[in-house]
Amino acid sequence: MMKTAIVIQARVGSSRLAGKVLLPLAGKTLLERMIERVSAIKSECELIVATTTGVEDERIRSLCRRIGIRCYSGNVTDLLDRHFQAAKQIRADVVAKIPSDCPLIDPQVIDRVLNFHSSKEFDFVSNLHPATYPDGNDVEVMPFDVLEEAWKEATLPFELEHTTPFIWERPNRYRIGNVTWETGLDYSMSHRWTIDYPEDYQFIKAIYDELYTVEHPVFSLYEILDLLEAKPNLNSINSKYAGVNWYRHHLKELKTVTSAQTKIIESTL
Repeated sequence: MMKTAIVIQARVGSSRLAGKVLLPLAGKTLLERMIERVSAIKSECELIVATTTGVEDERIRSLCRRIGIRCYSGNVTDLLDRHFQAAKQIRADVVAKIPSDCPLIDPQVIDRVLNFHSSKEFDFVSNLHPATYPDGNDVEVMPFDVLEEAWKEATLPFELEHTTPFIWERPNRYRIGNVTWETGLDYSMSHRWTIDYPEDYQFIKAIYDELYTVEHPVFSLYEILDLLEAKPNLNSINSKYAGVNWYRHHLKELKTVTSAQTKIIESTL
């Protein structure tokens, strides 16, 4: 049977919001809440947190030991190597990449991308090319041998930092699949559910304060959308950053991404 690894990249250091993965959410850390949501998927997977060898990330290693989650410590800046080594450690056949800044990710979205990958002949499947789900539901899936090819051949700094561009930037070499939101809507540039700025944390905390209960800890993206419709002021907390992502720094280098897929604002330069 094929073994699938879900690799969650996490570290304490952050240039804009230091320690964001350890911020409190409903009585636990943000990383724990995210792991709780990822663990709610129906697909059979082995979860591993990929952190760095930095002394400050002993806090993440300690957290993983406490909650019984595997943890790999690797390169600080080369996330491609970190993902590869983490997946290799548990002898994965398939690798799913999910960043730790997605504490509102919907488990059903993860399952949908995983199932699409397993039912089709693709070298890489995500819900990001193009993105349609609210930002913060990021899932990327690839066979281990494809990740290994990227690990061996990628040389550009942004390819190493962001793990998968070597693959999805080569549609003539790799069979690329994409899962679009079944509603037919595109909220990728209007709804920001990821965390990179203080306002993002304020938004995510507000969502948890409204929807999290011990009896129902894993609420869906549709419950979040219903809440935002009822209380539109919540969406305005971090709306100025909606559409802001790492693409903005590499538009001249990326071949399959356009300026319509990112937003540049003065405060992020």
